[in-house]
Amino acid sequence: MTNSKDLTEIYKQNLETDIINYLAASLKIDLRETMDKYYSSKLAKQIESGENGIENLDYKNLAEDLIENELSS
Repeated sequence: MTNSKDLTEIYKQNLETDIINYLAASLKIDLRETMDKYYSSKLAKQIESGENGIENLDYKNLAEDLIENELSS
């Protein structure tokens, strides 16, 4: 049986996968480059730490925010 901590970790992994796939499609870059950009972002750190419940937000909104605030420079 899966416990709550395991479910939370699986949810975070799925969220990160959705964000990365969305970023790759939106920015038209390969997955390796997308993963580098994502995992070096503040967003990745916030999701990992569960900061302010950010991991409960929609992946599209999180990805768009990442594009707008961290990747558009």
